[in-house]
Amino acid sequence: MSVSSATPDQPDRTTTPLSLRQQRALRREAEAAPWKGPHRRYDILKEGTIALVVVVFLVAILAILFSSPDVPPVTLQAWSSAQPIGFTQIALSELEGTSTSATYGPPYNHGSGSVQDIYGVSIQRAIGVTNPIDPSKDFVVDPLGTVSGQPRLKEALERYSSADQRTRRSWDQAYGRALSKATLVDSQLEVPPGNYGPVGTMLASFLSMARSGGLDAQLVAHSAFYTTNYTNPLLFIGDSAVAQPSSYWNKIVTAQNMQSHQWGMMNETGSWPGQPWLWLYVMWYQIAPMSTSHNGDLEVIIIMTVLSMGLVLVPFIPGIRDLPRWIPVHRLVWKDYYRTYGSASKGRSSGGTSPPTESATMGSKAHSEPL
Repeated sequence: MSVSSATPDQPDRTTTPLSLRQQRALRREAEAAPWKGPHRRYDILKEGTIALVVVVFLVAILAILFSSPDVPPVTLQAWSSAQPIGFTQIALSELEGTSTSATYGPPYNHGSGSVQDIYGVSIQRAIGVTNPIDPSKDFVVDPLGTVSGQPRLKEALERYSSADQRTRRSWDQAYGRALSKATLVDSQLEVPPGNYGPVGTMLASFLSMARSGGLDAQLVAHSAFYTTNYTNPLLFIGDSAVAQPSSYWNKIVTAQNMQSHQWGMMNETGSWPGQPWLWLYVMWYQIAPMSTSHNGDLEVIIIMTVLSMGLVLVPFIPGIRDLPRWIPVHRLVWKDYYRTYGSASKGRSSGGTSPPTESATMGSKAHSEPL
């Protein structure tokens, strides 16, 4: 006599194919059932201690072998001392509003020099100016206004601030022409005389301020406790990378293999470790069209956003979510278990002992019902 394992509210699984809903219900039922398989004593404190010791050892060894170099910080003081003419040229471009920062665009200002878009859609413009910066005022004029005990500088600042835009531009351009003929005399900047109004006095004091280290302190934004906002000095120094191929900054970047074509990566605001996970971002900049595109940054951001979303949605993507089942790496991890109990199919076909499976668990419950 044959006996069916079906219950009154459950179809016979030996003859009737289960719907997807029924399969899910059976799976939830199996997962909620008590574990029927073997048990093994596990000392979580012992295993945790071993894991901690091993990880600490590996971190120490890998940090010694592959750590990011703790190079000295790049400061405005070091730059102005090493290249006073180049530094003053960038300061002048900030003052007259022709630097990369001054013409950048969102999120710093309403310029368009560095605005990127895809098919006419610009995320920068959509977000707008969220961190307004006026390089002339924020990088040069305001820091000079903090200098005390220099009446001549104070008079020069008042004269420059009260002049109209056209007059300022004529002074800036005249000083720029004179600066191209500047020389260093006993490490001091000597500029030929010319009709550049108060600009000469302002930039001479600005260079002295930078060499003393005072400008570094003025450009860093101070919060209530931590000093972590280095936006202004980074923009100032970064402007030299674009305008001067042989600038102090570019020489350091090249020596550290950090130019765009060198795949360099470093996170060095203080003694912090590097960021090797950035290799994936850097890689896209070496591939066309990102390697030559004006919109390369935006294209890389879009690619990484799509890849990140794909990683988050792996459990929901058919095919990809099934890879662990198609590539049973878990059998290597649980090889002792499968060696002892074999597979469920082997156990049923040979009559041997099989591990508790979903079907076995569900079947045991069905057979426990009164016939």
